[in-house]
Amino acid sequence: MNTKKKALKAAIPHTIPVLAGFIFLGIAYGVLMASKGYGALWSFLMSTIAFCGSMQFVAITLLTSTFAPVQTLILTLLVNARHLFYGISMLKKYRGVGRLKPFLIFMMCDETFSVNYSAQVPEGVDKGWFYFFISFLNYSYWALGSVLGGLLGNFITFNTEGLDFSLTALFVVIFLDQWKERKNRVPALLGVGAASISLVIFGPSDFIIPAMILILASLTLLRRKLDPKVEGDEQICI
Repeated sequence: MNTKKKALKAAIPHTIPVLAGFIFLGIAYGVLMASKGYGALWSFLMSTIAFCGSMQFVAITLLTSTFAPVQTLILTLLVNARHLFYGISMLKKYRGVGRLKPFLIFMMCDETFSVNYSAQVPEGVDKGWFYFFISFLNYSYWALGSVLGGLLGNFITFNTEGLDFSLTALFVVIFLDQWKERKNRVPALLGVGAASISLVIFGPSDFIIPAMILILASLTLLRRKLDPKVEGDEQICI
């Protein structure tokens, strides 16, 4: 078995929970796009070129309202600012992957970050291709779901309220899976605690960025205790 096939075979099981969530949520997105007059082709282009998940749902409103490029830019930066923390956290994981790094950066999303950060590369499997196939499969699932939704949206109409909760459910499944596999659960508890504190202080609409900053600071300060193998001259990377 060659390097790529071996990495693909190892990556597929890690993406199954994401497949279940992305197909359903992608269909919801495609249906919403179709309800605003944007067919399957537009859903496909948005999902493959923009590929920004939650921002794509926001963009449906932006596409059907008065053109406001400055406000759109600011809103997009705020919604996707969490990716700054994802990038910092993946510095060590993506080190040495060579020409695959630009693709890994482009295909990064919440679910892919969660899976790639927690997944252990099997022995004998190329790290770069392993991370690449996890990222590419998740990227493909989202695009496929969007297209299916765009096609179905032309034939059926129903109340879509609550469909976006599937994303929350997907995060819960990924969290529980990591909780079962990891012996050191302190980082998970820190994450839950930081999110809870930020939610109380800043409210449901503004807690994400403060929570990410608090998580980053906490894990950085406690890094040596959480990971005794960390060397003093190593890059800061949670």
